[in-house]
Amino acid sequence: MKNVDKKDTVLIVDDDNFMLDMYVVKFKERGFDIDANNDPIVALEKLRNGLNPIAILFDIIMPNMEGIEFIKAIREEKLAKDAVLVAVTNQSEESYVEQAKEYEVDDYIIKANTIPSEVLNRVEEIIKNHNKT
Repeated sequence: MKNVDKKDTVLIVDDDNFMLDMYVVKFKERGFDIDANNDPIVALEKLRNGLNPIAILFDIIMPNMEGIEFIKAIREEKLAKDAVLVAVTNQSEESYVEQAKEYEVDDYIIKANTIPSEVLNRVEEIIKNHNKT
């Protein structure tokens, strides 16, 4: 059984199963291991139990827990400290962008303006730059 290497794992949290599936396909094509969740509470529990991905992609508006609450919990509990955090959402309101910046999100991508392969390319670029520091 292959050991999960955090360099390979991307956690994707989105309640839109169609979008979730598209991101899973794109990231797997590029060789990433994917942990896909449509419930941020489940994803948070996985992080608390030791999942340590290289990147976390998350939607802002989700049932049970909004994306801002999700990243707030990640930051406060010091989970996945080295992970790149990327909001992938249709929420373009400045208030959401500002809240994401408060929690040091690495990128804020608007779904309607970006196809999944572009999201993948941006995330890979952020990971590459993040690993240089």
